[in-house]
Amino acid sequence: MAVKIRLRRMGAKKAPFYRVVVADSRYPRDGRFIEEIGYYDPTKEPSVVKVDAEKAKEWIAKGAQPTDTVKAILKKEGVL
Repeated sequence: MAVKIRLRRMGAKKAPFYRVVVADSRYPRDGRFIEEIGYYDPTKEPSVVKVDAEKAKEWIAKGAQPTDTVKAILKKEGVL
């Protein structure tokens, strides 16, 4: 099972916000997920990001691969 840390799109049309989730890579972007570890709201100024650093580190240690966007968010937050 290939586990990824990725964004799940939420919100209304033209007003997205994202939840950072741990999901099996075979499931669709907004489909089933294993655990929610944070959120990202690019519509606010400045962007609002909240990630549970402990859970993120725990999942990465277990072998979960963050997507490029999530990797950038985690670096910005100081998790990676």
